Amino acid sequence: MNPQELRNDIPLLEDYVYLDAASTTPTPRLVVEAMNKYYYKYNANTGRGAYSLAAKATEKLEEARKKVADFVNAQAEEIIFTKNTTEAINLVATGLRFEKGDSIIVPNIEHHSNYLPWLKLREKGVKIKIIKADENGVIDPGRVEEAADENTKLITVTHVSNAIGSVQDIKTIGKISEENNILFMVDAAQSFGHMKVDVKKFRADFVAFPGHKGALGPVGTGFLYCNLQNVDKLEPPSLGGGTVIDVLEDQFKLEEPPRRFEAGTLNIAGFIGLGRAIDYLKRIGMDRIEKHGEDLTKRLYKCLTEIDAVECYGDPKNIYGIVSFNIDNINPDDVARMLDEMAWICVRSGHHCAIPAMRHLGVHERGGTVRASIHYYNILEDIEILIETVNEIAK
Repeated sequence: MNPQELRNDIPLLEDYVYLDAASTTPTPRLVVEAMNKYYYKYNANTGRGAYSLAAKATEKLEEARKKVADFVNAQAEEIIFTKNTTEAINLVATGLRFEKGDSIIVPNIEHHSNYLPWLKLREKGVKIKIIKADENGVIDPGRVEEAADENTKLITVTHVSNAIGSVQDIKTIGKISEENNILFMVDAAQSFGHMKVDVKKFRADFVAFPGHKGALGPVGTGFLYCNLQNVDKLEPPSLGGGTVIDVLEDQFKLEEPPRRFEAGTLNIAGFIGLGRAIDYLKRIGMDRIEKHGEDLTKRLYKCLTEIDAVECYGDPKNIYGIVSFNIDNINPDDVARMLDEMAWICVRSGHHCAIPAMRHLGVHERGGTVRASIHYYNILEDIEILIETVNEIAK
């Protein structure tokens, strides 16, 4: 399947130059159809009913879980469904038993969702060690190793920066964590669906994923990979229907993973849609998706930097899928509005829920950056329209 064939299956792209994949991606028809089929043909709750309709809904949900697990080289029991990446990260932050004196290593360029939950643990006496990235938003694994000590309980790093697209050396940091017996968490919000993500190669204990970004799945879907060896280290964040095997007057027994972490009714249609989206990605081929993304990213960065009034951020040799830029003294929000009004171009502007990263880059006071982010459905014409319009604004 080529990019144009994917575009033909996404009605939204008929009217817009959509360059905001880092926020969410438009949903293909086949994904919506899979969700509608649930609502029309077997709309029942899962894991509870003995009747055939409920059994079919449960079967389809678990099929989706298995597809997701296989796609990231995990076991189905290691996949905990959540509503988004943020919830997956918070599940770990609130579920691990941190004690006073423990420390956590966090880079300074993280999305707020992989920053604020850890900062809040200071209230429990947990020390947060913040590692500074270089001027291109890259974390030196050596700095991580230097910061680690006998009190370090967790290292958490984002694979690809949502702010500027810088790609981190996850495998080396994972090795450092493993050798020092430290838990390792990865935020894969901007890499999942764009490149191959193998949780085993990451040497990660926990990986947080979105369904609605690179995976082309529905909003309201995400999941946490939790290595089975660490399941008992996590307290379920919520308790209720579906999370227990037995309840006595004064005690209860938890379900096996992952159900102990999935209280109440899930977004069943959404996860069935996510399973269908995984089929889509496999049909295209992840090598093809990654190569297309690399080519468009390089092209976009190069063309933007050729405009005198434009400044781009990050090392073009080490960014993927995202190009952040500014135009002279024009506020990023104003640029985004002009791009929309002039050519129906959709880009993100502002601090990108990463204010510490914006301060690190020296762009906080000016309002952050304009961020263009791509996926396989984007074509060279999208890049050309953006460049032409930026040129007009910059004159």
